[in-house]
Amino acid sequence: MIGEVLVECAHMSCAYNSTLAIKSIDLTIRKGDFVGIVGPSGSGKTTLLKAILGSITPVEGHITKKPHLRMGYVPQVETVDWNFPVTVLEVVVMTRSSTGRLPRVTKDERADALLVLERLGLGGLENRHIRELSGGQQQRVFVARALFHRPELLVLDEPTSGVDVRTRHEVLHLLADLHDEGVSIILSTHDLNGLAAHLPRLVCLNSEIIADGLPVDVLTPEILEQTFGAPMEVLVHGGMPVVVDGVGADIAERMSRLA
Repeated sequence: MIGEVLVECAHMSCAYNSTLAIKSIDLTIRKGDFVGIVGPSGSGKTTLLKAILGSITPVEGHITKKPHLRMGYVPQVETVDWNFPVTVLEVVVMTRSSTGRLPRVTKDERADALLVLERLGLGGLENRHIRELSGGQQQRVFVARALFHRPELLVLDEPTSGVDVRTRHEVLHLLADLHDEGVSIILSTHDLNGLAAHLPRLVCLNSEIIADGLPVDVLTPEILEQTFGAPMEVLVHGGMPVVVDGVGADIAERMSRLA
C-alpha cells in the first residue's frame, strides 16, 4: 500500500543570494519512507533538508507538506558545542519551552524525556554532561531530542559524519529500529558503503536529482560519476553494492591478477 504523502517538492529551486543551490527538484516523501540523500560536498543536500524543514524558502517551484506535519531534526554532530554546560535531560527538553536559556524542566516534561532516553538505551544518563558521553551516546541524545516531539518525519543531516565504525553501526541499527516502529526518515550522507547501501531508497543529488531508487539501481558507475564527477566502480559483495573510487578499483584489479 502506498503511504500518505508527507512532503512533496515540485520543480523546487533554492538559492543563497542569487546562486542556485538546488534546482528543479521533484521529490515525494511518503509515510513509511526511509530515504538517503547522497552527493558530494556542496551538492545541496543540506539545502534540501532545510527546505523540507521550512528554514529556507524556494525561489522557484514549491514544496507542500501534510498539514500540521510533525518533524524532528538531528543536526551534524560536528556543529555541536560539546563544552556547552548542559545535561542530557536539558538537551532533550530544550526545544519544548521558549522561556529562558535553560528553562526549568516540568514534571511531565521530565517523565516524557526519561521515556525517550530509556527507549534509546540512554536510561540513567539524564544528569550526565553531554561531553562525558561516547560518540554513539551523543548522537543518540540528539535523536532523542528530535523524538521528544513524537515526529512523523525524522530529518537527519549526515548522522554518521565524523563518527567511528562502531558508532556508525549503532546509528544505522537505531534508525532501522525507529523506522520499524513507524517513523518516516530522510537523511543526508556521504557514507556510500557504511550507510547509504543499507537504505531502502537513495536519491543521488548534485544540484539536481540524478537518480532516485533502490541502492542496487542507483549505485552504478554511470550514476555515481554523474553525481560525484569522478569515475567509480561498483562491486557486489553479499548481494550488496560496494562502491570504490577509480584508484581503489585499479588496485583491486591488480591484486586479483596476483591471486
